[in-house]
Amino acid sequence: MSDILGLIFIAIGLGFDFFGCLGLVRLPDVYNRLQAATKCVTFGTCSILFGTFLIMGVTPAGVKCLLAILFLILTSPTSAHALARASHLASVKLWSRSECDYYGKD
Repeated sequence: MSDILGLIFIAIGLGFDFFGCLGLVRLPDVYNRLQAATKCVTFGTCSILFGTFLIMGVTPAGVKCLLAILFLILTSPTSAHALARASHLASVKLWSRSECDYYGKD
């Protein structure tokens, strides 16, 4: 039963990774692409790692998967915020059809 559930989590993670990669190709500016990449890593890779943990169980490799999930959840949003702020400070322009720029008002 845990093997089937693990494979389901891995399939969901692969779906998130696929659509995240598609977003990197299709989205118009650095800020939108950064959002797609962050969701891809956070949801996709963490889902794949959790599915691997379910398949392997509480073994040294399974515990490493859980630690990697914790590391990704802590670092991925933080690094995305730092990259977006650095892009804004470097005057990287938004897409011309973007609705609002809250940082631009400051």
